[in-house]
This record gives sequence, structure tokens and C-alpha cells, in this order.
Amino acid sequence: MRWIPKTADSITVENLAAQLSAQTSLGLRTPQLAATVAGLLVMRGISDGEAAEHFLAPALSHLHSPYLLAGAKPAIDRIEAAIENKESILIYGDYDVDGTTAIVILKTAIELCGGTAEFHVPHRIRDGYDMRDDVIEQAAAAGIRLIISVDMGIRAFAPAATARRLGVDLIVTDHHLPGPQGIPSALTVVNPNQPGCAYPCKALCGAGVAFKVAQGLIQRRIPEGDQARLLKSFMKVVAIATVADAVPLSGENRVFAKLGLEGLRSAVNPGLKALLEVAQLGGRALSAGEVAFRIAPRINAAGRMDVARDVIELFSVKDPVRAREIANKLDQLNSNRQEEERLILKSIAARFEEEPALREAFCIVIDGEGWHRGVIGITATRVVERYGRPALVISRDGEQAHGSGRSIHAFHLLDALESCAGLFTRFGGHAHAVGFSLPAARVSELRAHLDDYARSRLTPADFEPALTFDAEMSLHHVTPELFRALQRLEPFGVGNPQPVFAARAVRLMAPPRVLKDKHVKLKFAPAVGSFFLEGGREIAILTTPRCDPDSAALRRHDVRQATDNRQLTTGNWRNAITFDALGWHMAERCQQAGLLLGDSLDIAFTIDNNDHPEYGGLELSLRDFRSEAKDKDNKDTDIASKNASTQTEDRNGVPAPSP
Repeated sequence: MRWIPKTADSITVENLAAQLSAQTSLGLRTPQLAATVAGLLVMRGISDGEAAEHFLAPALSHLHSPYLLAGAKPAIDRIEAAIENKESILIYGDYDVDGTTAIVILKTAIELCGGTAEFHVPHRIRDGYDMRDDVIEQAAAAGIRLIISVDMGIRAFAPAATARRLGVDLIVTDHHLPGPQGIPSALTVVNPNQPGCAYPCKALCGAGVAFKVAQGLIQRRIPEGDQARLLKSFMKVVAIATVADAVPLSGENRVFAKLGLEGLRSAVNPGLKALLEVAQLGGRALSAGEVAFRIAPRINAAGRMDVARDVIELFSVKDPVRAREIANKLDQLNSNRQEEERLILKSIAARFEEEPALREAFCIVIDGEGWHRGVIGITATRVVERYGRPALVISRDGEQAHGSGRSIHAFHLLDALESCAGLFTRFGGHAHAVGFSLPAARVSELRAHLDDYARSRLTPADFEPALTFDAEMSLHHVTPELFRALQRLEPFGVGNPQPVFAARAVRLMAPPRVLKDKHVKLKFAPAVGSFFLEGGREIAILTTPRCDPDSAALRRHDVRQATDNRQLTTGNWRNAITFDALGWHMAERCQQAGLLLGDSLDIAFTIDNNDHPEYGGLELSLRDFRSEAKDKDNKDTDIASKNASTQTEDRNGVPAPSP
């Protein structure tokens, strides 16, 4: 894996650090902490004090006016008129986390403002994605005169025409990219990505767009004294959707995520509380990672494996017993989803072993008969993670095929599908994720076209794994104060990754310990001869890194006493510090590297905290490691093995391979 350091202009960092130090509310008391945070902010595109303060301390006042969204005012006007006239409203939403939470947000806001709203969520298998003419026809026959789409509709040209023909007002709220035909002929379209919209935050998820409409309604119809409380309450749900939809956690999305995740500590909605309890996450502030990997999959499981209506009921029900029943059902559906995903991935791995063309493809297109359509999207994500290339996973069902695709940073997947639009019966999405349907007979044509298309735009270098790190840092600098400063940058996610640091020549202080057959726990000490300077003099760090009872690490009071009494030399103190590091899914690699006690490694890591009451404290999460001596030994072994193999082939009369 290539290690790529980020860079930041030193003068810009210095100026921003001075501004951060002057803002006492930020708690960056030392120049070193201010400089570290300033460097991280500059590398994230934030270079002035006001922008930095907004980033480090998001507030409700940082929300944009909903009327900056093109189409928002006529949408809010029409919804308010429906409320005043006691009209029934139908909200038409998608079946994933983003769509179902968007329904919950808008439905709740309309009801709080005195209106009534029903909802429709398509069945993933029977109905597929996006709006359908027959649903609009049924709504019109039932007397519905206002339909609002959420997280869909930007390419629903035929349904928009059907609504207009039947005298139904259609409001499209969406965040997906419009197609080359423009936008549908609806009453109004609310989408930050539509042509002519200058909204400051283009990366809203579908629930984020629905929230902006809800925000406009609340600001019009709810007493001012109650508005802030309600908006913060909605943000708990918006935060879940924002994290789950993998939109950048910057700009207004950062306000949603920061305030919403903090609010989940004190969830009062019975369904939300039950969901947190089932995921064993109740009673504390959550990280974006916990939402992405423990909350979102359970919500998504409803639409993937059964019916997404369960999610809306979960967030609407008042009875805690019923809420727990639904949460338990979602938990079981998620377990079923994991098993389906495992089976498909096993089949894909076997295909890679059997088919050289798959291993050599620049864009992976792989299909299977009867693969569960509810899990092919997340399976495509796993394929991209494993093989490092754009991937489309397709489920064939007789003469029809339905697929989902995920991509790498260097490849715009929606553009790729646009280049062969005639193959599809439908498709849509954005740069990194798409969904589509096509005749099964055309899958091979799609495979050939996308591989040619990808080869014209990608090089093998685009597939090389790379790790970007923020700065080099001695383990001596890893302190609780630094960890608290880094927490100011949370929540981490897309567009705001957790800071990664590199430390050189650290010492392995214990043999690697394998956990659950796939993870590994290591113990590191700073490089011999490295030191920590403050004010031009060498000092001991008064902190206790996380350690096991058998660790050689010194406790805080031991360090102070020893330092005060001059009973330890500086070198002995440095040798005594140890940090635990967890390497997720690195057990096999560590075993192959043959790591031994005393080895010297370069490591790339993030800084985390273990909250165990007895052994808790700072710990490292290992992102990668290098061992020059081990790498050289392995290389020499490979060369020797190759030479021996070549000599054997020569003796058997088989031509030796060229070097």
C-alpha cells in the first residue's frame, strides 16, 4: 500500500492556529494543539477563523434558509394550502434509510402543523425503485390532490405527466442527479442539484432535502419558542440518514450530523429508543461509524428483506412494547440480510477463481440467477472494497435483470451508465452508486461496454491501494489532550475522515495477539531515541496510555513520582511507554509478516479511546504497517524461491520465464 502524506501551506496553518488559540471556547490551550488542529482543518479546506469556528462548533443558527433551495417556496406554499384546506397528502418515498426517514420527517412535520399525510413505499422486489403511474392513478381515484416524492422522482417523467393529466399536484423532492432530459414537469422540484439552484450545500441526502421543506413549514406555522426544540428533534433522524447515505459530512450536513448524533444520547421517541437498545447503543452520544454499521443496516433491512413500512411504523408508534417488537424484527431481518450477503460474496469469490476475465476487468460486472435483489447494492460495496475496482452486481430473474453498482473515486459510475443508456429499461444514481434494470440477454453487452469504457478512463495506478495520512507524529505526542482536541473534528465520515498519523520505527513490545481469528492486538512503544519537546526541554508525558495489567507501561502517578525524584533517566521513561493498537482484519497479514517481539515498524494509525472502567484509555487503531527488515527478508525469500523454481524448470527442459 502506498502511503501518501497530505500537505498544507505552513503560513496558512500558522495564521489559523493563532486564531484558534485566541478562541478560548475551543479549549486549544497550547500552541502545539492549536497548530495540529489548524493543520487538519487546512487540509480539509478550512483556512479562516470563522469557518473553523463553524466547523468545530456547529450550531442551529448555521442552518441555511430553506428558501435558498430552488422550488422550496412554491412547495411550502402548496403544502400549507393543503393543510389549511384539510386536503389529504400522499408522501411517496424510497425504501432505504434515506427514503423512509424522509417520509417520517415530512409526515411528522405536516401533522405537527395541523395537516394529515399518508405515505406509500414501493416494495423493492415487486415495484422496484422510483414512482409508478398506477400508484398515482390509485391516489387520484381516492381523492388525493397533492403527492410529494422524497428521495426519488428527479427522473420520473412519465409519472409526472400522469399526475398532471389527472389533476394531481406533484412536488418532487430529491437529491439525485437529473438526467440529460432535465427535470420532470411537476408542480415544483426541490433538489439542490437541479440546474439553476445555487443552494450552498449541494450534497444533501434525500432526508436532508425533506428536512429543509419541513423546516420551512415549522418556521411558518409553529410558535417561535418551540421551533428550535422541534428542529433539533428532527435532526436525530436526519443525522442517521445523512451518515447512512454516505454524503460528505461538511457544510450543512455537518450541522445535521453533529447536533443529531449528540441528540441521540437522549432519544425520547419510543421506536428510536427501541432501535438503539437492540443495537446496544442507548444512553450515550454516538459516532458516525456506529450509526453507519449498527443503526443504518437495521433500518435498511426492512426494505431489503421485507417491507419498508415497518420503519415508518417504528418511528410513529407510541407503545414501547410494540416499538420493541418492530425493532427486534428489524434486527432479525438484518441477520437474514447478512447471511444472504455472505452467500452471494462466496459465489462471487468462486467466480473470481474460475474466470480470469473477471480478475482482469477494469469494471467488474458480475451476475447470478436469483441473487436476492435486496442485498446486491451492499454486496457491490463489498466487491469494490475487496477488489478495488468499480463493480456492478446483477440479479437475473428469468428474462429480466436488476443491478446495483458502486465505484471508486476515480470513476464516475452514472456517466458510465449514461454512455450506454440504450441498454437499460431504467437507471439512475450518482457518481459512486447506481441502480438499474435491463433485459438479462443484454448483460454480456453491458459487461463488454463498461470494461472498454473503464479502460479508456482508468489506469492500473487507479486500482493501487493507497493510504493518505495527515501528519507524521511520534507516539510521545499521543496524549489525552490531543485526543480531546481531535474530538472537536467529529463526527468523522465521508468528506471528513478521521485523522490518520504515521509514526516511524516504533518498537513491537509483545508478540501479536490474534482476536476472533481475524483481528490482531499489538503493543507498541515509541522509537528509541525519539523525544518530546516543550519549551525547548525534554519532558515526560504525564498520561497513562491504555494498557493491560501485564503491560510495562507506567501509570500517571508513577511517572510523576519518578520524574520528580529523578529516579528514571529520560531514556528509561521513553522505553516504558506502551500503547495498545488494534488491527481490524489484519491477523492474517501479521502472521504472514512474521512479526516478532522487538521488531521495528512504521505504522499508520488513528487515535481512539477505550472506555473500559479499569483498563480504559487511549489506544491506537492500526491502518497499515511497514517493516523494512521483514519486507527485505520476504523479498529475498521470494527471489530465492523463484531462482530455485527456475533451475528446476531448466533441468526439466522447460524454458525459464523472462525476469
